[in-house]
Amino acid sequence: MKRMKILPVRLIVLFIFSSFSCINSFCLAANVTYDHRSLIIDGRRKLFLSASIHYPRSVPAMWPELIQAAKEGGLNTIESYVFWSGHELSPGKYSFEGRYDLVKFVKTVQQAGMYMILRIGPFVAAEYNYGGVPVWLHYIPGTVFRSYSKPFMSYMQKFMTLIVDMMKKEKLFASQGGPIILAQVENEYQWYEQFYKGGKEYAMWAASMAVSQNTGVPWIMCQQYDAPDPVIDTCNSFYCDQFTPHSSKMPKIWTENWPGWFKKFGAPDPHRPHQDVAFSVARFIQKGGSVHNYYMYHGGTNFGRTSGDFVTTSYDYDAPIDEYGLPRNPKWGHLKELHEAIMLCEGVLLNSDPINLSLGPSQEADVYADSSGACAAFLANTDNATDTAVVFRNVSYFLPAWSVSILPDCKNVAFNTAKVSTQTSIIEMVPEYLQQSDSSASEGSKALQWDVFKEMTGIWGEANFVKSGLVDHLNTTNDTTDYLWYTTSIIVSEDEEFLRTGSQPVLLIESKGHTLHAFINEELVQGNSTYSTGTLVFSFTALIPLKAGKNKIDLLSMTVGLPSAGPFYEWTGTGLTSVKIKGFNNGTLDFSSYNWTYKIGVQGEDLSIYNPDNLTNVNWTPTSEPPKNQPLTWYKAVVNEPVGDEPIGLDMLHMGKGQAWLNGEPIGRYWDKRSSIDDHCVQECDYRGTFNQQKCLTGCGEPTQRWYHVPRSWFKPSGNVLVIFEEKGGDPTRIRFSRRNISSICGLVAANEDGNESSTSNAAVQLKCPKNRSISTVKFASFGTPTGKCGSFGMGDCHDPNSTPVVEKACLNKNKCAIELTEANFNEGLCPDATKKLAVEVMCS
Repeated sequence: MKRMKILPVRLIVLFIFSSFSCINSFCLAANVTYDHRSLIIDGRRKLFLSASIHYPRSVPAMWPELIQAAKEGGLNTIESYVFWSGHELSPGKYSFEGRYDLVKFVKTVQQAGMYMILRIGPFVAAEYNYGGVPVWLHYIPGTVFRSYSKPFMSYMQKFMTLIVDMMKKEKLFASQGGPIILAQVENEYQWYEQFYKGGKEYAMWAASMAVSQNTGVPWIMCQQYDAPDPVIDTCNSFYCDQFTPHSSKMPKIWTENWPGWFKKFGAPDPHRPHQDVAFSVARFIQKGGSVHNYYMYHGGTNFGRTSGDFVTTSYDYDAPIDEYGLPRNPKWGHLKELHEAIMLCEGVLLNSDPINLSLGPSQEADVYADSSGACAAFLANTDNATDTAVVFRNVSYFLPAWSVSILPDCKNVAFNTAKVSTQTSIIEMVPEYLQQSDSSASEGSKALQWDVFKEMTGIWGEANFVKSGLVDHLNTTNDTTDYLWYTTSIIVSEDEEFLRTGSQPVLLIESKGHTLHAFINEELVQGNSTYSTGTLVFSFTALIPLKAGKNKIDLLSMTVGLPSAGPFYEWTGTGLTSVKIKGFNNGTLDFSSYNWTYKIGVQGEDLSIYNPDNLTNVNWTPTSEPPKNQPLTWYKAVVNEPVGDEPIGLDMLHMGKGQAWLNGEPIGRYWDKRSSIDDHCVQECDYRGTFNQQKCLTGCGEPTQRWYHVPRSWFKPSGNVLVIFEEKGGDPTRIRFSRRNISSICGLVAANEDGNESSTSNAAVQLKCPKNRSISTVKFASFGTPTGKCGSFGMGDCHDPNSTPVVEKACLNKNKCAIELTEANFNEGLCPDATKKLAVEVMCS
């Protein structure tokens, strides 16, 4: 068999960098090179399997466990963007504290013995407010984001240098013995070059500027297919097996494999099947990939006002670790088994080039073999409908449709991407009443004392300015707040016909985004907003109760995050563009050019009354019966921490729209906006075939987000100040804390599915409870032909009556257990013509 000759490392013409190798916790710099096959650490090629975890989207108390969960999931690298807007709050004023303590995060990765990919950008997109670029930069004269604009390039280089110097000072680059092995400049820019004068020049400048930083590690540019040497171009997509870097000297790197998708308010929940995620990874490795990163592995939370336009506060992303930090099974476990199988192949994969063999019209094998006799093979069936058997090296192998089997020794199947043997977890949100800090648990909600502050409608304090016509929202607020009041008044003649007939005129508003509340004579009116397809431009219509004489019109325009990407995205306008009223004797009257009085923000926010240090800045009204369905209302309660140690979500199902804080920490925006019942949701998702974010939707007709993550580390045992600003009206008495609990875990495994070649070990159901918990109850166990799925298993026509005793003996009072499908445990002679399975559901105490 002909193989490509691999030259000795010392003879390969490469760019020389450094990485780190740790013995115990002591790290030393080590030489690193790369070639077409992989990165090479200390003369040894290495496979990098990476997890995106964004430090500002979780909290420092969560970082160690998130990173450890990634490591236990079979990964060896952590990846994160650097969030410029969170660090440079105004020109030259920096913050690296709390969630933005970048050095602490990187050191936490290092302490876990993992590598780090630092995507400095500093443009990041990431469904993050303004793509992570500070809003103030837009107002520096002559600035055009992501272009050959001298002001932009100057500020970008200044920030890039600041971050690089910070990492160097702490010795965090691999060349210094740190964990950072790759750094990224810019982000997904190739397609945008065409829109900018000097776009290509800007991209080349960015690459050159990055390399000049002398980090001692390679630089990457994702989706930049003309990246200049020595910068490596990389792939971002649902599938990257067919990607080829622009230079034959460079390794094949996948910076973003999307295991799910983000959500927007008013849209359903997107999901990506774990079988398809595993298929995409296996295909990438099969076709020569050597650096792979999940975007996201833990999505986290868009705390405060950090989300991009209309993006939910939750950035869960259907990731292997959920927003709250819990492994999402079976996705996390299935991918863990995939990673273990891939790493069994690491040596031969990276030290040989594949031989491709056709096994059928949509079936193929890629075989890696070296001179030592080591061999690994990937058998793929890319048919999206038909299972098939293939013959490889005179042995038959069963390949489900749209799957890859991994054979680390070219003989035995260690893993198939379509066959799921890992456990499934059932998650429930367990509600509990908000408990007054000075009350006992038995008093429940009856003891809860609320303090209430009602905002003025329209102009509070002194107006910011009066202007003829409608102004741009963002250019007025500079994103210091979501809110901008547009206020005017009109005189209605007693002769208007609608006053005599009792009909109501129609308020017609056009806006560039994002949403609004309309008040007529200080009363909120209910209207309908119709959005232009694919934009946040909308039309608002509402029947309004005008009276004879003077009528006050107060329009509260709101942003819900700013755009995070797109050509010239920073020039996207927001706010009202037209205000008309239809139904006067003279027809439709246009008030757009009237004199409008403007006020930026709302009073409570301006006075920071969500901060415990500023609670006395307004006069709160105490009550045990807070007003319901009242707009523009602040609610405050002092509560105990929920019992237990489970993650906490704030249940806002019965509130409208607004923001929430705990002890001054920004929980984020909440909104009861529902997805359409006609959004094409599915009951079951077929993993087979090419995935896109619209394929597997759930939650049609439901609020896009109900629970809002409140990190445990934000709580004190008692005296926690919960503050809610409700914009349009809700019922605060129905707000709850909910504990996110793994209520049940399940396993379902088939016996002898493929004959002797199917696995390197006996089939077994393996179950594991969360830490500090044990299996307390066996809810269901059946070996035979069980039906249903986790949470709704049922006995089939064939059932071994010893199933439950066998499982109880193996599992009760243990944190984890394994039940092998052997003759010693079960009656394998039962139902000889049936494919037998073992289905188990247990509860963790």
